[in-house]
Amino acid sequence: MAWNPQGGGQGPWGRGTPGPQPPDIEEILRRGQDKFKRFLPGGMGTARAIILAIIAVAAIWLASGLYRIESGHKGLVLLFGKNVAETDPGLHWFFPGPIGEVVIPNVERSRRVDVGFRTAGTSTRAGAVRDLPEESLMLTGDQNIADLDFTVLWKVNNPANFVFNIRDPETTVKVAAESAMREVIGQTPLEDALAGGKEIIQNRTRDLLQTILDGYGAGISIDTVQLQKVDPPGAVIDAFNEVQRAKQDKERKLNEAEAYRNKIVPTARGEAAQITQNATAYKEKVTKEAEGEAQRFLAIYESFKATEDVARQRLYLETMEEVLGGASKVIIDSKGGAGSGVIPYLPLPELQKRSGRAGK
Repeated sequence: MAWNPQGGGQGPWGRGTPGPQPPDIEEILRRGQDKFKRFLPGGMGTARAIILAIIAVAAIWLASGLYRIESGHKGLVLLFGKNVAETDPGLHWFFPGPIGEVVIPNVERSRRVDVGFRTAGTSTRAGAVRDLPEESLMLTGDQNIADLDFTVLWKVNNPANFVFNIRDPETTVKVAAESAMREVIGQTPLEDALAGGKEIIQNRTRDLLQTILDGYGAGISIDTVQLQKVDPPGAVIDAFNEVQRAKQDKERKLNEAEAYRNKIVPTARGEAAQITQNATAYKEKVTKEAEGEAQRFLAIYESFKATEDVARQRLYLETMEEVLGGASKVIIDSKGGAGSGVIPYLPLPELQKRSGRAGK
């Protein structure tokens, strides 16, 4: 029959020999216990077996205290929750839990915090950047509003302080960086923030942020603060750009005027220096000539004093020669005696003319 393949029984509703039965779990466990007892010398209940079991468990527990520190990490060894030592990279051992614990922070990895914007993953493309106005809009020192995005790069310099003094390092750095940047921008005019003052703002923010974190005992070192964007708010950026263009035109005009001034002024100064030099030379020349005339006059005067009579006569003769040299002269001898028959008259010009014709 189909319902009793082994034979000797009735149908499925009878009381014949039953079919295959499921395995007996209790029997399997009992057999396993018997085998384990035979494996341990003296049986399971002996003191020796208990000691061996305790030794095996202790060995496994102690072996779990081995730990390895990778390069760039530090190990903080805790004994009942208290930090008792720091370990360098390599293989080490310490009491496993619940007695001991080892915390291994990364102390060389440069970490990054963005303030004012967020990026999708590691992409920095414009389409993947999400602006956060609640973080980026800041009041400047001249009561304007600036839209700033910046990044903070930091590392761990004190592992114990980093692990035990702050609960959320990323949030702590972000909030402290935003506070430091707002303080620095609040003391900086908008024009300086947009133009050549970015490096000063970055350095001042980094120093202030480091001071804040040191006050927290955060165990964090700030590597750099990088300004990614400094713009006016989007609602007024067009008007601001117009003002900037006007200022640039003003600067260009001033530069052109300064260039023209630098060209003209040196030329005028050179001409003025030349005129001054010519006047000085003329002054020296006239002064020297006057001094020479004075010296010559003094020499003549001294000579005149030494031979006054001769000098007077010579001067008289020279003067008369100069006065009468070009005049027609007639000499009449007033001492010629009357009745002598000779007219006291000498026509010198006529005689000079005759002597000239005779010489020809």
